[in-house]
Amino acid sequence: MHVLERKGDFSHMISDEQLDAYRISGEKIRVVRDGLESNDVKGIVLAWDESQVMIRRPNKRVVKLDRNYIYQPFAEPRQDPENI
Repeated sequence: MHVLERKGDFSHMISDEQLDAYRISGEKIRVVRDGLESNDVKGIVLAWDESQVMIRRPNKRVVKLDRNYIYQPFAEPRQDPENI
Protein backbone atom coordinates (compact mmCIF):
# COMPACT_ATOMS: atom_id res chain seq x y z
CA MET A 1 0.00 0.00 0.00
CA HIS A 2 1.27 3.43 -0.89
CA VAL A 3 0.27 6.40 1.17
CA LEU A 4 0.42 10.07 0.32
CA GLU A 5 1.50 12.13 3.26
CA ARG A 6 0.98 15.83 3.94
CA LYS A 7 3.98 18.21 3.73
CA GLY A 8 5.04 19.71 7.00
CA ASP A 9 3.31 17.02 9.03
CA PHE A 10 4.72 13.98 7.20
CA SER A 11 7.58 13.17 4.87
CA HIS A 12 6.39 11.70 1.53
CA MET A 13 4.23 12.57 -1.46
CA ILE A 14 2.39 9.95 -3.53
CA SER A 15 4.38 8.87 -6.56
CA ASP A 16 3.41 9.38 -10.20
CA GLU A 17 3.59 5.60 -10.61
CA GLN A 18 1.05 4.96 -7.84
CA LEU A 19 -1.30 7.65 -9.18
CA ASP A 20 -1.01 6.13 -12.66
CA ALA A 21 -1.82 2.67 -11.26
CA TYR A 22 -4.95 4.07 -9.54
CA ARG A 23 -5.96 5.88 -12.75
CA ILE A 24 -5.51 2.85 -15.02
CA SER A 25 -7.28 0.43 -12.67
CA GLY A 26 -10.15 2.83 -11.96
CA GLU A 27 -9.94 1.76 -8.32
CA LYS A 28 -11.99 3.83 -5.87
CA ILE A 29 -9.68 5.64 -3.46
CA ARG A 30 -9.99 7.57 -0.23
CA VAL A 31 -8.18 10.87 0.36
CA VAL A 32 -7.63 11.45 4.08
CA ARG A 33 -7.32 15.19 4.66
CA ASP A 34 -7.52 15.36 8.46
CA GLY A 35 -8.64 13.42 11.51
CA LEU A 36 -12.36 13.55 10.63
CA GLU A 37 -13.59 10.72 8.43
CA SER A 38 -16.47 12.92 7.25
CA ASN A 39 -13.90 15.18 5.53
CA ASP A 40 -12.45 12.33 3.43
CA VAL A 41 -12.86 12.55 -0.34
CA LYS A 42 -13.80 9.32 -2.12
CA GLY A 43 -13.53 8.81 -5.86
CA ILE A 44 -11.27 7.85 -8.75
CA VAL A 45 -8.05 9.47 -9.98
CA LEU A 46 -8.42 11.40 -13.24
CA ALA A 47 -5.19 13.40 -13.60
CA TRP A 48 -2.41 15.08 -11.63
CA ASP A 49 0.49 17.49 -11.86
CA GLU A 50 3.40 18.34 -9.54
CA SER A 51 1.19 19.69 -6.75
CA GLN A 52 -2.44 18.59 -7.29
CA VAL A 53 -4.56 15.52 -8.05
CA MET A 54 -7.97 15.61 -9.78
CA ILE A 55 -10.50 13.18 -8.28
CA ARG A 56 -13.96 12.38 -9.69
CA ARG A 57 -16.36 11.93 -6.80
CA PRO A 58 -19.35 9.53 -6.95
CA ASN A 59 -21.68 12.48 -7.68
CA LYS A 60 -19.58 13.13 -10.85
CA ARG A 61 -18.09 16.37 -9.50
CA VAL A 62 -14.37 16.80 -9.99
CA VAL A 63 -12.21 18.17 -7.18
CA LYS A 64 -8.55 19.21 -7.13
CA LEU A 65 -6.65 18.09 -4.05
CA ASP A 66 -3.11 18.64 -2.82
CA ARG A 67 -0.73 15.74 -3.48
CA ASN A 68 0.42 15.96 0.12
CA TYR A 69 -2.70 14.29 1.53
CA ILE A 70 -2.96 10.57 2.32
CA TYR A 71 -4.21 8.57 -0.70
CA GLN A 72 -5.26 4.97 -0.09
CA PRO A 73 -7.55 2.35 -1.62
CA PHE A 74 -11.13 2.80 -0.40
CA ALA A 75 -11.43 -0.93 0.40
CA GLU A 76 -8.66 -0.71 3.02
CA PRO A 77 -9.29 0.47 6.59
CA ARG A 78 -8.94 4.24 6.97
CA GLN A 79 -5.50 5.45 8.05
CA ASP A 80 -5.51 7.97 10.87
CA PRO A 81 -3.19 10.86 9.87
CA GLU A 82 -2.07 11.36 13.49
CA ASN A 83 -0.76 7.77 13.66
CA ILE A 84 1.42 7.89 10.54
